[in-house]
Amino acid sequence: MYLSLQVSYLLTLALSVVAAGFLMRIFIIQHDCGHTSFFKSRKLNDLTGFVCGVFTFTPYEFWRTGHAMHHATSGDLDNRGFGDVQTKTVKEFIAASPWERLKYRIYRNPFVMLGIGPLFVFLITQRTPIAYRAATTKKGARGIIYTDLGILTIMVLVSLLVGFKNYFLIQFPIAVVGATAAVFLFFMQHNFEDTYWRAHPEWDYTQAALQGSSYYQMPRVFQWFTGNIGLHHIHHLSPRIPNYLLEKCHKENPEFQNVPTLTFRESLKVLSSQLALWDENQQKLISFKETYERYLSADGLMVQTESSAD
Repeated sequence: MYLSLQVSYLLTLALSVVAAGFLMRIFIIQHDCGHTSFFKSRKLNDLTGFVCGVFTFTPYEFWRTGHAMHHATSGDLDNRGFGDVQTKTVKEFIAASPWERLKYRIYRNPFVMLGIGPLFVFLITQRTPIAYRAATTKKGARGIIYTDLGILTIMVLVSLLVGFKNYFLIQFPIAVVGATAAVFLFFMQHNFEDTYWRAHPEWDYTQAALQGSSYYQMPRVFQWFTGNIGLHHIHHLSPRIPNYLLEKCHKENPEFQNVPTLTFRESLKVLSSQLALWDENQQKLISFKETYERYLSADGLMVQTESSAD
């Protein structure tokens, strides 16, 4: 990419897409290390995960803890907010103030969620001091500092070789493409119309994994770059299965094939429809538009419909 700067920045940007693909591959290795599934040794998993985290701008131990909570609470309405995209119920949205409704609508806007949001998460909220204050363990807090020092070291060394401006021109588009693709995949694997959300007394881990996580079908090359993460239902059912065995597991077990399935084209339709609120009456995600048409009057108050009465 540095050599391409002498030819055309458009070529550099094109190469950034490929580089972002390899960066996602590194993140998947880090991801599997966090689940202790990449190596048999816990120490080797943690060491490799930390090194990967320096390249992905993600403090390994801090991320691993939050991600484990995501797996333990995915689809549980009473335990939301751990490593997932914020999702409100229709009732919560209606009960919120106009300002809170506006903030949530901005947050769930695709341009914010896939544009500003990913960079904010990877470049800002995972850095000291923001992440440090949110760390739940001393090991996680130390890991944030060590990761930041590792990132800073790479920035300084590479900038001394090629210049800071060139470093920025190369690194920034990789970060944009990689972060956006990662958040897009994560979002689509849990946010579709018939996904799974239940109050804790009715919540079931197996159902949350198989019905609340989609099978995202991809061409073979993208499947490799993303480490088979599209087989998300199997991963949520058993996180200790390494990424290179997920497809084999899917093919050998027919019950894993009867799950919510999405293609890239279908996922774009889901994204454009802005399914953002969980309707406990209909047991599905609905859009802001449907929420206003079905449950809200012109002055913003809840109206009594047949389903809301139920």
